[in-house]
Amino acid sequence: MTQSASQKLKLKEKVGYGFGDFASSMFWKMFSVYLLFFYTDVFGISAAVVGTMFLVTRIFDGANDPIMGIIADNTNTKWGKFRPYLLWIAVPFGIIGVLTFTTPDLSITGKIVYAYVTYCLMMIIYTAINVPYASLLGVMTSDLKDRTSLATYRFIFAFAGSILVLALAEPLVDFFSKTDTEVLDAQQGWQFTMIVFSIIAILFFLGTFYLTRERIQPPKEQKTSLKADLKNLAANKPWFILLGAGVCSLIFNSLRDGSAIYYFKYFFENQEAFLLPFFEVSITFSTLYLVLGQGANIVGVLMAKIVSDKIGKKNTFFIAMLLASIYSCIFFWFQENDVVLIFIFQFLISACAGIIFPLLWSMYADIADFSEWKTGRRATGLIFSSSSMSQKMGWTLGGALTGWMLAFYGFEANVAQTEEAKVGIRMMLSFMPAIGALLSAAFIWFYKLDDPFMIKVNKELTERRDKEIK
Repeated sequence: MTQSASQKLKLKEKVGYGFGDFASSMFWKMFSVYLLFFYTDVFGISAAVVGTMFLVTRIFDGANDPIMGIIADNTNTKWGKFRPYLLWIAVPFGIIGVLTFTTPDLSITGKIVYAYVTYCLMMIIYTAINVPYASLLGVMTSDLKDRTSLATYRFIFAFAGSILVLALAEPLVDFFSKTDTEVLDAQQGWQFTMIVFSIIAILFFLGTFYLTRERIQPPKEQKTSLKADLKNLAANKPWFILLGAGVCSLIFNSLRDGSAIYYFKYFFENQEAFLLPFFEVSITFSTLYLVLGQGANIVGVLMAKIVSDKIGKKNTFFIAMLLASIYSCIFFWFQENDVVLIFIFQFLISACAGIIFPLLWSMYADIADFSEWKTGRRATGLIFSSSSMSQKMGWTLGGALTGWMLAFYGFEANVAQTEEAKVGIRMMLSFMPAIGALLSAAFIWFYKLDDPFMIKVNKELTERRDKEIK
């Protein structure tokens, strides 16, 4: 396995790796864009309750990420350390996803308990499959450019999965909500829509399992030692810096995603952009806005490698987040009749956001190499679990802030909003995420593992591994 660690990956394997984030991002986007709305406007619980639930369950779940990383690092099967979890967890992942978007016939208290239980289970299952999937990038190849390429393929598929969800979620809910009695059943619509997405996600996770291979192994003399791995992680400054940058970038994205559907439902008087005549399904401004954002994300992902090859990963990350912060502040001043400007700035902000994602994951792989180079130990799963933890923490804070801000500004579901509530919703798409982006740029300014240094690290590690073979 070690002999082929630096080999160039074939297109089939890069595509296969991308399949996993296609599946994962479908659920991620359903949760970040629609779950708060589902809980307040369909499920029937208050925004403040949901905000608190997001905080409580995700803080609990955030602790699971390093635990899952440790479990994966200590897993040994004929398929490797990380791939088996794609096979084992895919079906439970889909089932719990459907249950999360199912509305039981219970009292308000019963619904809150049900929401806590199913959402908590969903986050545990998400961790169990996503931490090993993320860690897989760190053991497929040691080639630095191939890693960035892998991360690029990953996020092209990630945003493609997001586009699928954003383009089809509302039309599918509209379609499945129709009943024989001609009374719309939104609860049925959301449940059936999630069944469709769950089946697709399961198939794509299985595709990743069958099409990828693990090549990089820990040093032969390395013995399992949780204490040593945690000690090394605690002394790894680049890890802490990237964790901070990742958390803040996810707060930025989570706030924008979670508030978008409220923005168009309650700030725009006319929600419908056009009607699909054959299916009699309306396409809303929110759908167009969100799909455009994912398309712009893909543009950003494609730009990431081109720009980072010229000016480095760190500089690319910093500039992208700084621009995203500036553009987000400008967004606050747009009114309902500024549709063209709203969509232009959605494209610009989302392109900046798209740039950082492949860089972030490629940099975690660099940190795993740096840790091995410095300490002689490799803990890929533990280090990559921090990436999932940063996602969860950013998602936690962003989701909780969205719910709490809605409550603070006096939001009430399914009624006309006060001017104060409308201002709050606009803040959640502009100044609040801008702060997250600016903090992310500030963190990455202190990141020291630039490309020239990592080339040196990679060369020395390759020499060590070659000696092990001999």
